[in-house]
Amino acid sequence: MQVKQIVHPESPSTGVAVSTKLPTITPSWRGWLIWSLSASAFGYAFFQRVTPGVMVSDLMRDFAIGGGMLGVLSALYFYPYFLLQVPLGALLDRLGARLLLSVAVFLAGLGSFVFGAAESLAVAYAGRILIGVGSAVGFLGSMSLAARWFPPQRFAFLTGLAMFLAMMSGVLGQGPLAVFVEAYGWRTSQWALGIFGVVLALLIFVVVRDAPPSDRQTAPRDIQPWSDVWRGLRKAASLWNTWKIALVAGAMSGPMLVLGGLWGVPYFMQAYQLDRPQAAYLVSLLLFGWAIGAPASGWLSDRLHKRKAIVVCGLGVLTATLGAVALLPVPPLAVSTGLFILAGFSGAAMVPTFALVRETSEASIAGSVSGIVNALTVASGALLQPLVGVVLDVVWDGAVVDGSRIYQPENFQTAFTILFLTALGGLLVSLTLRESPHPT
Repeated sequence: MQVKQIVHPESPSTGVAVSTKLPTITPSWRGWLIWSLSASAFGYAFFQRVTPGVMVSDLMRDFAIGGGMLGVLSALYFYPYFLLQVPLGALLDRLGARLLLSVAVFLAGLGSFVFGAAESLAVAYAGRILIGVGSAVGFLGSMSLAARWFPPQRFAFLTGLAMFLAMMSGVLGQGPLAVFVEAYGWRTSQWALGIFGVVLALLIFVVVRDAPPSDRQTAPRDIQPWSDVWRGLRKAASLWNTWKIALVAGAMSGPMLVLGGLWGVPYFMQAYQLDRPQAAYLVSLLLFGWAIGAPASGWLSDRLHKRKAIVVCGLGVLTATLGAVALLPVPPLAVSTGLFILAGFSGAAMVPTFALVRETSEASIAGSVSGIVNALTVASGALLQPLVGVVLDVVWDGAVVDGSRIYQPENFQTAFTILFLTALGGLLVSLTLRESPHPT
């Protein structure tokens, strides 16, 4: 492996000279296999993320809860995920992806068994938290392995491709899972996910290696003392531009996590009188739009060597789309479906934020700053899912069917106004972002 030295005259985020080593790497079939397993871990995590969306009535009935508590149950996945992102980013710099990914996926599988067996809300909480802990490594692990096994100019594209695989997993977690739940029950689906997680964890442990053989002797995690890990964390947290990038990424991912992960299916069911599988298939098109937009925006940002412009354009379209969903009268089904697809496609333009944050930070804290950005993308779901549920409970008219609360279409639109305001705030922040004059 050849290494070339590129010295940027000044880092936009620190104001000091930054020296970055860029390895010249030729991708191999082994690299693709290793990265594919890490991307599969992220796909598994995302499948787990959206499963409550097709179980809303079942969970409300079995645990005797309303929209607010259901939002908390679903969002408990995000809380440990959010809290672990920054330390995991630093640990990936030191320990590598193989160990962290294999242990994490195993824990997610174990959490699925606990959640599926839960007879009380407290046990369900515990299972959902464990799933969140185990899902926290997938995306960061895939980026870490992409950076080690592939050349730098493919990083944004591989980030987008990982999101494509995750969104396609999310598509499977909508319509197909809804059919499975209708036939076999939500508990059986969780037990099946538990088995899959254990098998995937074993495959990752056996197959994945943290770096190509020629690069292992100089891997940062082999020589970086723990004091430097914590120093890197503090340094990453002190960069204001990093937090602004993270806020923008969260504003773009949050609406997708709310609509595609929990409240989109019941909205379509009530607004258009659809059964659960039909509504789930239509909502999955939002994730399909994201799946197309993620690699497309990553590829385009690499091609044009522009990050900020793509993010700003995506947020502009997302804000307008969410405004139409929340503020206009309920449109025909075809129009509403198109708006959901457009929301997914435009929201996926957040992919270049991961390249942007790495390019405006020193290479030694790449894992830490990526962890901050990814933390706020999931924190948006942790905040917005229950917040939308609380608003639904406030405007609820008291209707109950088979032990499950029924919210009217106008109730959903009132609650979705929060998503519009979130995207609008993200758009305003995105205009202030700084971009590296020397993108890789």
